[in-house]
Amino acid sequence: MTRIRWQERITIDQDIHHGEPCVKGTRISVAMIMGSLADGMSVDEILAEYPQLTSDDIKAALAYAAEVMRQEIILPMSA
Repeated sequence: MTRIRWQERITIDQDIHHGEPCVKGTRISVAMIMGSLADGMSVDEILAEYPQLTSDDIKAALAYAAEVMRQEIILPMSA
């Protein structure tokens, strides 16, 4: 299986949504998509709420988030 190329669907532009990564052609941020999934929304529910998105846009947001996580230093949470 080939991972979607997030670079084709995710953009970072200081003039759009304060420079947050967003789906190209929208003001829908990767963070909003990730938060919606984390809150338990299904892909179909997100697509119904934001009809300008496609399932490939959501996959691109996930791929972008995975890429960012690979580059971040993860600190252990204190108890």
